[in-house]
Amino acid sequence: MTWSHKLCVAPMMDTTDKHCRFFHRLLAPKAFLYTEMINANAVVLGKRTDLLNFDSQETPVGLQLGGSDPHILAKAAKMGSKMGYSEVNLNCGCPSPKVNAGDFGACLMKSPLKVVECIKAMQDASEVTISVKHRIGIGPITDYEFVSDFVGTLQQAGCNLFIVHARNAILNLSPKKNREIPPLDLVMVRMLKKEFPDSNFIANGGLASVNDCMKLFKSISLDTTYPKVDGVMLGRSVIKKPLLLRDLSQSLENDDVKKVPTLEEIMINLNSYFIKRESEGVPAARITRQWHGLFSKLTGARKWRRLLSSGYKPLDAYNEAFR
Repeated sequence: MTWSHKLCVAPMMDTTDKHCRFFHRLLAPKAFLYTEMINANAVVLGKRTDLLNFDSQETPVGLQLGGSDPHILAKAAKMGSKMGYSEVNLNCGCPSPKVNAGDFGACLMKSPLKVVECIKAMQDASEVTISVKHRIGIGPITDYEFVSDFVGTLQQAGCNLFIVHARNAILNLSPKKNREIPPLDLVMVRMLKKEFPDSNFIANGGLASVNDCMKLFKSISLDTTYPKVDGVMLGRSVIKKPLLLRDLSQSLENDDVKKVPTLEEIMINLNSYFIKRESEGVPAARITRQWHGLFSKLTGARKWRRLLSSGYKPLDAYNEAFR
């Protein structure tokens, strides 16, 4: 467990592409970043270079895979390891009907022995950490024993890094509604840490402020004393308010972590990156689409978004919107 896992950014479909991750790396120099979920079949059978290629400046970054075939997952994990990813994560939490129709995602929590088979195959094929991202339950199953049995089974197989989205997955609801309707229960993440102290648990779900996150790094007393978690994972909140990522990185900073950058430094780096990628033929709107929220709530933010959407270079948009 490295310092970087104290602060993670969630894998988000159609969101955390390489341009988004470069942006997040500027905001939080030591955070652990993840790709959006990539189907293991696409990695093995498709254009794997296009799917897996990433900028070295994004490191450390984890590859999240979706799938349930141990042999395919093993091949994909091996490819990811060779491409330089620092970790490969198995998605056992996505509730999307399309994903579950493919027999992977959250529905895998019903079959922990199948997950064990997948994990062992991935571990044998690669040289990096294999982690799992999962929910605390499925549908009406809300008992702690369910997620405890799931984690315990996987731990015995050698998995020791668990990213816990602290909500149940309701399989007939959309991913968006699954982030809103099932109740959030972050205490369950602490309960898992108490039961399995030798494993690392990253809390995910509903974290929208520095205070929300920092509370999780302190033990609490309810019916008993529950330990702090090992890390936090932020999702949509850092798309809407990217500076939250910088602020939390600053709050967690220690002597071994380089200081977070100023806005001016961020803008200079974004501008250089933009020019490089645009020269490679990447459309401007694709590069900047997750940068729009940088100045959320500030006067000029709307103009900043409009100028970026129009293809302006970041520095030009910044100077016109705020100076």
